[in-house]
Amino acid sequence: MPSSLYGDEGFLINAAPKGKVKKMQNTDKYSVGYFMPPETDMEWIKQDRLTKAPQWCSVDLRDGNQALIVPMSLDEKLEFFQYLVKLGFKEIEVGFPAASDTEYEFLRTLIERNLIPDDVKVQVLTQSREHIIAKTFEALKGAKKAVVHLYNSTSYAQREQVFKASKEEIIEIAVSGAKLMDQYKEKDTEGTEFQFEYSPESFTGTEPEFAAEICNAVIDIWKPTAENKVIINLPSTVQMSMPHVYGQQIHYMHKNLHDRENIVLSLHPHNDRGTGVADAEMGMLAGADRIEGTLFGNGERTGNVDIVTLGMNLYTHGVDPGLDFTDMPDIVAHYEKFTNIKVHPRQPYGGQLVFAAFSGSHQDAIAKGMKFREDRGSHKWTVPYLPLDPKDIGREYEADVIRINSQSGKGGVAYILEHNFGYDLPKKMREEVGYMVKNKSDHEHKELRPDEIFDLFDEEYINVFEPVDITDATFKKISGIKEGGMKVTIDVDIDGKTYNLSAEGNGRLDAVSNALRKSPYNFEYEFVTYSEHALESESDSRAAAYVAISDKNGWIYWGVGLHDDIIFASVNALVSAVNRMNRISHFVK
Repeated sequence: MPSSLYGDEGFLINAAPKGKVKKMQNTDKYSVGYFMPPETDMEWIKQDRLTKAPQWCSVDLRDGNQALIVPMSLDEKLEFFQYLVKLGFKEIEVGFPAASDTEYEFLRTLIERNLIPDDVKVQVLTQSREHIIAKTFEALKGAKKAVVHLYNSTSYAQREQVFKASKEEIIEIAVSGAKLMDQYKEKDTEGTEFQFEYSPESFTGTEPEFAAEICNAVIDIWKPTAENKVIINLPSTVQMSMPHVYGQQIHYMHKNLHDRENIVLSLHPHNDRGTGVADAEMGMLAGADRIEGTLFGNGERTGNVDIVTLGMNLYTHGVDPGLDFTDMPDIVAHYEKFTNIKVHPRQPYGGQLVFAAFSGSHQDAIAKGMKFREDRGSHKWTVPYLPLDPKDIGREYEADVIRINSQSGKGGVAYILEHNFGYDLPKKMREEVGYMVKNKSDHEHKELRPDEIFDLFDEEYINVFEPVDITDATFKKISGIKEGGMKVTIDVDIDGKTYNLSAEGNGRLDAVSNALRKSPYNFEYEFVTYSEHALESESDSRAAAYVAISDKNGWIYWGVGLHDDIIFASVNALVSAVNRMNRISHFVK
């Protein structure tokens, strides 16, 4: 680089880009690839929330696994399957058994080891080819419940470019596959309870009228009943539109499918435009009953819809998602173990930092909201900036909510000291302590852990006994003179010399102050405020006391005293404040 770009300190200067910002080229290359339904109805979108959870189907072991750089081993897939069962999934897609020996072996292992609970359905994929369908049913022998998922691509682009086939030819592919599945179902002698599913793959690029036509052709063959419903799955194989358009497409299908009362309308949103969750929520508002997705949205390209986010979104609106997300850290740990993919720290609900507040104003609002809820004994969660109680998903306030860095404020630091260590700082003290901690974080360019914050506070304020240290104090009430009058005798070390001093005062601290003033040193200060509290709830707990004094210039100095006896805690607090004042003004004889 030319040396003229650098200043004396070696920093790059005057290097900002000049001229016009380069514009994206070739925008005329792109146009929409989706189709709006011939009829639109906006009534469904007037609902302001979802009121029940969908049927969930995990596709972590199929879509999720095939998206991994290193797919899972058999043992890993078996462990992941059992973990998904533990979370509450009743439908789990386990693979494409006719396409891979590995996936065939996985399914057979689940069946032969009796690892599939009676109330869980395994789901398998198949194309509309007889040898593939035959091997699929072979792989399922002995399973108690199974969903056989038939699919073929229906989009305009695929018909024109890939298959070079007419609509009628595409329908024939689906119909022939549906008929073959019926035939093989009748041949099965193992007592498996089958449910059939059909997907017009690449639905989002398919004309809605054609999607309805091909789905209805399959429905008419399978003849669903209330006891044996058919799943019609409408995948957003590649996202092409804004979520409300997908919602309109789903609503059109909801209104135009045959035997709708015996159809489970399912969605399989991907995330190419980053709106997989929004697509799923719009689709459910529009009439869908079921969701296929993965934990944390793992999947090809930008991934599948994130079931954790969807489920927790329902939870924060008061709807039971039907899945166990009460230990989110454990779910994150298992997901990262199985996939070797890290959950982003800002990933909704699961990320390490999703509840973290660094901003001072946010911390103050959270702390006050927590206190408001505690004071009122409220069950309802209304704390500002926190969409849910972190404890509901296994997170801790102390470790996850209030995080301290150079952007933090007094409220956050005070919250940490109170909730982690029991120190309830006086309001007027919080700003000073907050700035001390903030400056430390700013200087060291790092977040401060709770223990580091306490160490700073402890070193600066608690039981500061240098150069003044009152080693003993004896109090005696003064009778007959004034209410609360006290006489004190103290032993005090000052700069290495010991003094025995006595004085009277309006109370204990006033008497101690008067005694200190009898020393050879010039202690010039006035009391500003005093407060105290038990540090712990046990009867033998320690006490914390807080004293503020001001010097002749009006500067305030705080001290904190800690002792088993509240009287000596208050004395220690005064001594700490006096010693902190000495650091600046220095005592003189």
